[in-house]
This record gives sequence, structure tokens and C-alpha cells, in this order.
Amino acid sequence: MNLHRLLLRRADAANPVRVLLIGAGKFGSMYLAQARVTPGIHIAAIADLSPARAAESLRRTGWPEERFNASSLQDAIGHGSTFLTDDAVAMIAADGIDVVIDATGSPAAGIRHALACAEHGKHIVMVNVEADALAGPLLAKRCEAAGVVYSLAYGDQPALICEMVDWARAAGFVVTAAGKGTKYLPGYHQSTPETVWGHYGFTPEMVAAGDFNAQMFNSFLDGTKSAIEMAAVANATGLSPATDGLAFPPCGVDDLPRILRPREAGGQLQHAGQVEVISSVERDGRPVFRDLRWGVYVTFAPADAANRAYVERCFKEYGLVTDPTGHYTAMYKPCHLIGLELGISVASAALRREPTGAPTAWRGDVVATAKRDLVAGEMLDGEGGYTVYGKLLPAADSLRLGGLPIGLAHKVRLVRPVVQGAAVSWDDVEIDATAEAVRVRREMEAAFSA
Repeated sequence: MNLHRLLLRRADAANPVRVLLIGAGKFGSMYLAQARVTPGIHIAAIADLSPARAAESLRRTGWPEERFNASSLQDAIGHGSTFLTDDAVAMIAADGIDVVIDATGSPAAGIRHALACAEHGKHIVMVNVEADALAGPLLAKRCEAAGVVYSLAYGDQPALICEMVDWARAAGFVVTAAGKGTKYLPGYHQSTPETVWGHYGFTPEMVAAGDFNAQMFNSFLDGTKSAIEMAAVANATGLSPATDGLAFPPCGVDDLPRILRPREAGGQLQHAGQVEVISSVERDGRPVFRDLRWGVYVTFAPADAANRAYVERCFKEYGLVTDPTGHYTAMYKPCHLIGLELGISVASAALRREPTGAPTAWRGDVVATAKRDLVAGEMLDGEGGYTVYGKLLPAADSLRLGGLPIGLAHKVRLVRPVVQGAAVSWDDVEIDATAEAVRVRREMEAAFSA
């Protein structure tokens, strides 16, 4: 609750937190809109494959031209302006940067940047949840050993879920489940970039008039992004996935305590302490009443039998919605603001040296799963594409079946067929074992396999 005061102190001392933003897309642009007016924050550099695109993002979010015309990083630091470049690794290695934000969405790039931050002593905020799901536990361990913060990105749902889990536990409750909402129907797992707009209700005219990335949108619809985000939550909180992945039960906010409780208690959870995503539509397509499509939740209960009766009475006295027994209740946040909230992670890392969520172990993994019958010789096209979607599994189960992580299922060729709905394994594909992302992933598997 003191981050703003600490930022004001840095501003008054003319010693702002100096930030490198890597990736000036939608998430990065949303952060830029707020960073410009946040005291104690200096966007010293932006690294993007297209510096011209970064400049356009700055203009679009209200930055005057004179604020981003620096000729070098040191010029930017000396004059309080911003340097635009396409060389992220050079900026990480340079003196003067306190916090790095990876908003690229590329698993390989995220791994490269996190390792560079560990090497050069820079805190990193990993907006790139794709990289976190692929190798986050190992990356966080490397950063911790180097004495720097590795953090999930506040404003994105995984960090907000981690915050709610931490709140419940710090208040002395036992967490039953935690997760987020989305729009889901079983058929969405077979959605492709060609079919995605119909599921969203977008007309061809709307798509033509907008700046929409079909594969990115499809990764949200086909369940991949939900799996990736819940893997991040599991790895950061100690909650675990169900053995058959996410069930996406339809559920509104008033039904959270009833549905998100264990099966033996009348709910739909495989076990207590589970990550789960809820759907904003019933299986027949009808909208769920008071859905949580844009929000996050946690369900929780009294800690033990000794305090159960008293705490349950307090739930009732203070108007909490509970399950029929009065034992399980819930808190939720109805929406999230993506990059507009990212400054919380930047300030927390720089001023408190605390992450807003970070992996502590490898508990959840996201395995490439065939959308249709695939034949030998086909090229996989990764997250949100035509060939595979990401399915959340317990990490131990992923290891046991040799599952190919969704983050490495892009531009790799199948060497044998895979039937619809089956997991793709390492042995099913040709893959470059020397690639950095592959090597780091294999190292994580070895390090956390126990």
C-alpha cells in the first residue's frame, strides 16, 4: 500500500526507476500510457523489432516527440527521455537500467531476456507468460541466484490470481481453488484462425476495419492461453491442475463457492487446492448469469475444525455468499486492466525487491495437443494455429508421457501421425536440440523432475 509513496520519494530525489520495455505491442502500449504520468518512473529505452512501431505506440499513448528522440541510452538517462532500438540484449547489458519488461510474447525471446537479466543484474517483469509456462521455474531460480527479481506481470490475470491466493492465505484461510473466467465451449479446441471470428461474433467488415491478429485471438479461444496462464498460477502458488486438465465449468460469481469446491463436498473440483477456469457460457451456448469472463477469483474456507463454526458464522454475518453448507466462500475481481496496471510490478520489483507472483516449483505444464488428425510431414504452427492447442497437465504427467510443450510446437515437423485429441510428444517431431529455448526447457525438466 506504500508503492506510490516510495515512487514519490524516488521522484523527489531525481532518481527514478529506469525501465527497459521490450515489445511495444498492445500490452506494452497500455503500460506506456500510464508510465508517462507515473512519478518516479523513467522509460529509459524501448526495444522493439520495429523502432518505428515503438515510436507510433508512444505517439498513440500521448507522448510528445521530444520525449523519445534520444540518440543513445546514456543520452536518454541524462535528459530524461527515451531511446528507441531493436537491440534488447544490448540494453539489458548496459548500465543504468533497473527493471526490464518482456512484453514480446515469444517464448524463445523471453528465455533469452530472462537469462540476460540474471547475467547482468536486472530485475525482470515477465509479461511473456508463454515463456514462463515453458521454463519459468528455472528462469526464476536463475534470477534468484543472481539476486534479482523475476516477476509475473500485474494487470495480467496470473499475477492478480496470485495476489488473491496470497491474500486468502495471509488472512488465515485455506484456498480451495483459484483461477479466472473466459468464454468456453468444448468445440473451441478445434478453432482455427479461419473460424475464430465467427465464435467472437465479429463480422468480416469489423475484422477488415480493425487491427486484429487472428492467431493471437484464437489462442485465447481454443483454450491455449487459459492453460498457459493456469500453469503460471500453479507454478507460483502451489495449487495444482486436475489430471485431465481444465474443465471450464460454466459458473457465475454467485455460484463460485458451490461449484469451485471438491466433488466429495458437492462441487466440481477434482481436488482441493486446484487451478480452474470457469466459462461465461453454458454448454448449450446460453450466457451464464453474472459471469466472470474478464475477472479472477479465489474460493476458500476456514483453516481447521477448531475455528470452523466461528468463521462460518462470520461469513454469514458479513454477507458473504457461501455454498449451501456455509463452509466455502469466494472473493473475486470482476475485471483486469492488462498493461494499465503493470506499473505495480515495476514498482514492487524495484522498490521492494518483491515479485507480484513468481514460480516456486514446476507443477503445471502445457502440452501441445492435436486439433485434428495430424499426419507425418506436417509442420506444427504453435499457439492459436491450425494444428495444435495447449492442454494443461500436472508437470509429472507431462514428463511421464514426454509431452511437447506448446511453447516449442511452432515450426517443427511431425515425423509420425498424431490422432485428434492426443498429446504430441518430443518423439513425434524433428526439433533442434541445440536451440537455446530447447536446451533451457530440457534443463528445467531435469532440474525439477523429482
